[in-house]
Amino acid sequence: MKIPWLMIWIGALFSNPVTCEESAKNYSSIPTSLSKNVTKLYLSNNNITLNDTDKKVLQLFINLTELYLNENAITVLHNNTFCNLSELTILDISSNYISTIEQAAFKGLNQLSILYLNHNKISQLDSDTITSLKKLMILSLQDNLLKYFDVKASFKLITLNGNPWNCSCGLLSLQKWLNASNVTMEHENDTLCAYPDVWNKSSIKTAPIQKADCDSRRGSIAITTPSTSAILTSSLNSSNNNIRSSPPLGKTWVFLLGVLVFVLSTSLLIFIAIKFPLWYVYLISYNHRRLKEYEPEMFDKEFTTDLSTFPSISNTNEQDSIAVFEQTHTFVLDEDGFIEDKYIDDPGLTEEV
Repeated sequence: MKIPWLMIWIGALFSNPVTCEESAKNYSSIPTSLSKNVTKLYLSNNNITLNDTDKKVLQLFINLTELYLNENAITVLHNNTFCNLSELTILDISSNYISTIEQAAFKGLNQLSILYLNHNKISQLDSDTITSLKKLMILSLQDNLLKYFDVKASFKLITLNGNPWNCSCGLLSLQKWLNASNVTMEHENDTLCAYPDVWNKSSIKTAPIQKADCDSRRGSIAITTPSTSAILTSSLNSSNNNIRSSPPLGKTWVFLLGVLVFVLSTSLLIFIAIKFPLWYVYLISYNHRRLKEYEPEMFDKEFTTDLSTFPSISNTNEQDSIAVFEQTHTFVLDEDGFIEDKYIDDPGLTEEV
């Protein structure tokens, strides 16, 4: 009888969930030293970001049924983050900084029934991301930045309050789903419209969004769209015709070659000016000087005759020796208005002693 009781005790021991509590340990990544046989893993209140290394570590916890990553530093949920956690039923990633959720972020969570995404910065959530969770019963999106949300799933409970909902035509599908399905919206009276202002006290489930107005707007858009496309098509055709009718371009390579030669020659001159500056030093050092005007005294000196060069004459006194230069070069104004130069007729220099 002892053997059956022993077997029952061993079976009960292995059937009980193995819980690992690693909260508030200031982890920046999921520790690799944790037992991979745990079924409940608490990693809340740390600094985990779910980077590529964390994704690889998470894939080793194949027996996990509950994972708590709330109050961490997660900003993005990448594709296939939880792809190997096929037994997971509860996922809590609330109170993080999540702003982006990729479409295949929850791929592989075939047994997930409870998902907490509240208290994040989610502004857009693809409906296919949630619809792929076939067994999801409870979804919490409280306190995010959602304005629209289009979902077609059979939830039991959904929490949507604390979002800036825009109660316009974009929210009409969510309103229809809330009213047509059996889902229960928690805090319904607090899930209010933020836009437009006239409906800011109305619940998103009962806001008077007029289906007829939305249909008329869609019809007007459908009508204007073909005309717009026709205009674009005609403009493209006209531009193509202009291109075809334009004359062919000339030999642009000649112009490019000229530009290249000009640039190379200019660069060469600059290089020579920098490396061999002596040639323009002389150019810069040249100063234009004005010719000096000779004074009358200098002309007198030029025409002064050194008497010592002439042969000496006996019986003469130095004081009596006088050299006289007569001005024979005169200009006479003729009757016809022209000047007559008599230097040609009577040249010579008279010397008196």
